Amino acid sequence: MKNNLATFHRLFSAVMLLCLLLLPLPAPASGADTAKYHRIVLLGDPHLPGKHLDKKEQVRETINTWNDVDLAVALGDICQDRGTADEFVAAARFFSGLNKPFLPIPGNHDVGYEDETSMKGKRVRVSDDNVRTAKLERFRSVFGLPALYQSRQMGGYLLLFLATDSSGHLTEMSDTQLFWLDEELGRNPSLPAIVFFHAPLEGTLPPYNAKVNEPDYIAQPARQIAELTDRHPNLLLWVSGHTHTTPKLPGFISPLNRYRDRITNIHTPDLNRSHIWTRSLFLYPDRVVIKTWDHTIGIWLPELEETVLLPR
Repeated sequence: MKNNLATFHRLFSAVMLLCLLLLPLPAPASGADTAKYHRIVLLGDPHLPGKHLDKKEQVRETINTWNDVDLAVALGDICQDRGTADEFVAAARFFSGLNKPFLPIPGNHDVGYEDETSMKGKRVRVSDDNVRTAKLERFRSVFGLPALYQSRQMGGYLLLFLATDSSGHLTEMSDTQLFWLDEELGRNPSLPAIVFFHAPLEGTLPPYNAKVNEPDYIAQPARQIAELTDRHPNLLLWVSGHTHTTPKLPGFISPLNRYRDRITNIHTPDLNRSHIWTRSLFLYPDRVVIKTWDHTIGIWLPELEETVLLPR
């Protein structure tokens, strides 16, 4: 009898194990997303070395621990004040400690001012085209860029990195660059496009101070940019810095961020402060998810998450 019971228990255990192996695997937990994405970390206006350098270094080291970053983009004003040789040395030293693919674009504090101040110690805007050309070349050379403005494709998206390369307003691009941008968008009409430029599009923030939406604080030339965007319905996002818009300011996420009812302007906080936020773009095949990381608390802020769907 004992032998029969032992045999029965062995057979029963074997059958139960086989049943468990044949059961379907459990579905992913609710809210889990297993789709492949490409991640771009946005670094707004570092102003190096600037204020709170220790906080900026902590941000850099945090990003170094993120294992899903495909690219980090610094959105202009890499340099603290006037784009002097010493400021570029500090900036190059800082970003040499970043272990992710990195691409900076120039802002007004990098290429828009003379190295020397006025007799009163004030910044002097560059008015000589030769001086601006030299400043732009300094930027390109220090960061080893193949060109001041460039494009690349990532995960089925067209990424366009632009430069403040023209005199006039603080954040103006040249006619040559506008023509190049028009051609790049026209060559890739089926790809959703994302522009990275130092300044935001006109009217994409509420006037929370006297500078917002003024000519020096929007992408210029505004009229030509409006006409260009109308020609290219594949332009999905415009990513900017310059205005130092943080989550604590009105308009960080707002219906006003929609330019001409079609293009979403992503405003990025600067790094030159004690409380730092960075935003990340998660590029999926059918949507872009924009998340905001609070580096002081060390968490994502779910109330600041946005999703921009690709047009069908």
